[in-house]
Amino acid sequence: MTAEIPDIVTSFLRIASSDDPGDAEAIAACFSEDAEVTDEGETRRGRVAIRQWWRGPATAYRYTVQVRGRLARGDDRNVLFVRLLGNFPGGVVDLAYRFTARDGLVSKLVISPPTRGEKLDSAPPT
Repeated sequence: MTAEIPDIVTSFLRIASSDDPGDAEAIAACFSEDAEVTDEGETRRGRVAIRQWWRGPATAYRYTVQVRGRLARGDDRNVLFVRLLGNFPGGVVDLAYRFTARDGLVSKLVISPPTRGEKLDSAPPT
């Protein structure tokens, strides 16, 4: 697929990768009112829960986000393969961020290790 990464996903990554990623309001603004985020096996629904996730487990450690590749699954679904480097146990982890966009906002984000069937189809976005 040649579809571009939605602007809202790029905005999310910019905030998450910033020197001060603690802006829960800016993160929540990337999501629809009824959005879902699944991280560490727990699903949060709605912007209030997403703010709480961002203020808690999502930013409990300091880390950098390196996008290593992408798998497009249509105009509204993208899997970004990321490497987190930080002060968490182990110091490095490779994850898949599975974004679904709707009406210019993220409606779903699932963060977990890549599955066997997920393969990179492009170099990291610039």
